[in-house]
Amino acid sequence: MFYVLGEIFMLAYVFSVLAAVGVVAIAALSFRLAGKGSDDHAADGPSAGHAGAMLSALFLLVFAIAIIVPWTTADAARQNTHAESRAAIDAYWAAADLPADAVAPVRTGLRDYVTFVVKDEWPVMGHGEMHAAGSARLDELRARVVELDGGTEDQQEARGAVLDRIGAISAARAQRASDAAATPPEGLLLLTILTGLVVVVFPFLAGARPRGAALLPLAAMAAMLGFGIYLTWDISYAFAGPLAVGPEAFSGALQEFARIAGGV
Repeated sequence: MFYVLGEIFMLAYVFSVLAAVGVVAIAALSFRLAGKGSDDHAADGPSAGHAGAMLSALFLLVFAIAIIVPWTTADAARQNTHAESRAAIDAYWAAADLPADAVAPVRTGLRDYVTFVVKDEWPVMGHGEMHAAGSARLDELRARVVELDGGTEDQQEARGAVLDRIGAISAARAQRASDAAATPPEGLLLLTILTGLVVVVFPFLAGARPRGAALLPLAAMAAMLGFGIYLTWDISYAFAGPLAVGPEAFSGALQEFARIAGGV
């Protein structure tokens, strides 16, 4: 089903390109037959100037999308890590009202989970993946709390509160997995590369033959475009590259755990 839809969309893209080229060919033929306009062979003529401006605008549009999409994804991922760590801290606080023999095991489980996320899972997320053991640790911690029976009314309320916080951690973790696997729209990087290459070689396609010092600004532009295109690839994942979201929120949670344990 999805393969067929992908093939249909690909054919639609091809037909749209062919249709646009066909419009240009038909327009050129129609004006020639009608005897309208004048020949334009100059590298700096109106045809080349119009095409160059539109190609530059197209590249800037694609490049902006390729930058903005990962930027917003990384920002949302950063906020989600704070939500997950906050839920872990709230669960750590709520565990204080559990039966006395359950407080330490539950708090240890929370601390071990957050430590695991920082030390073991974060390096894996840089590749767009999640560590399989993370969900198992949460399930084990949830089962440990569910097994708690009896106790006072306050202890039962604390049990429900801890389970609610663990549920919030699990939901935030699922969102973190989605953030880790998120990438810019398919084909966007390829389109960025193609439009960048066309912008670089366009003066030559238009008939210009730059020599000497005229090559310097063209080379500088090509270098900057190359750097920009590399940047769009380097920030594709929220947890890797220059925009990488770090584990600061979880490291802060570990410090908060230590503070709570020392005061409660």
